[in-house]
Amino acid sequence: MKHNFRKLEIWKESRTLVKDTYMMTKKFPSSETYGLVSQIQRCSVSIVSNIAEGSARESDKHFLQYLETALGSSFEGETQLILAYDLRYIEEGFFNKQVSRIQKIQAMISNFKNRLL
Repeated sequence: MKHNFRKLEIWKESRTLVKDTYMMTKKFPSSETYGLVSQIQRCSVSIVSNIAEGSARESDKHFLQYLETALGSSFEGETQLILAYDLRYIEEGFFNKQVSRIQKIQAMISNFKNRLL
């Protein structure tokens, strides 16, 4: 294994995103349990999971594919976060904090991808 995912800052930051996402979605209306709650949670888990899974690949080329998926999930999650804010499920301060975290993760993934190329 070329990369130990537990040592990667992008994995650590993404793990924090998952924790915060689950705490946030606990406050959503029960009508969103199988809608926005499920979608947002799956996106955040997808980011951290794809980073971990990709790190086990033998080649950087294969790892890059998993990073692409993680990046795509981060943009999907950001969109869902915006929708949750639009629906007034989350407060502005928390929204801004989460958007900043997601954008930081997006930049970290992009920078890491460039290092692997």
